[in-house]
Amino acid sequence: MITSPESAPSPRRRSEKSRRATLSAALDLCAQDGYGKVTIEAIAGRAGVSKKTIYRWWPTKGAVLLDAVTDLVANNSPLPDTGDIGADLRTHIGSLVRLFESSMLGPAYRGILSQVLYDEELATAVNDQLVIPRVALVYERMRGAQAVGQLPPDADLPLAVEMMYGPLYYRHSLGRPMPGPELVEMMVAHVVRALWATAEQG
Repeated sequence: MITSPESAPSPRRRSEKSRRATLSAALDLCAQDGYGKVTIEAIAGRAGVSKKTIYRWWPTKGAVLLDAVTDLVANNSPLPDTGDIGADLRTHIGSLVRLFESSMLGPAYRGILSQVLYDEELATAVNDQLVIPRVALVYERMRGAQAVGQLPPDADLPLAVEMMYGPLYYRHSLGRPMPGPELVEMMVAHVVRALWATAEQG
């Protein structure tokens, strides 16, 4: 039977299916065996794709897992605009806490972070692909809060973001318990108060 061009599977669709299978396999293996034991061979076997296919898209297992982590963060760390900057930041930070605690993202991202000190290319990719775009979204939301007077107009937004994200990365990297909802609320409130206090002093 000859398949007509109209009914033939799209190469793009096949590639996306293989990509999704590869990312899912990498996360599963990392959750199962830990970052250090994950190999390209194992990912290929779990995903049902060839090593050649993986290396065509990613140079290392770190790059594979970074793509998987980036997708998870983008799809599961909402930053709403309800008109209440404190509530919106609590929602965002709380979702990141749940991701860091999850068996899918937690081991993978901790492994990636352990490698960025030795792999300059991976470190650049983490910043360009994950950190900078996500931080930019937070800046945009906080600038919106400035426009309606919920944050001071001269607030140091880069410092504010580091004050919120820093404790999460510290705890995650060292394997310490992540903050619960009450502590997340306190962290966000502290950052907002600090921005106003600094503005008043100035």
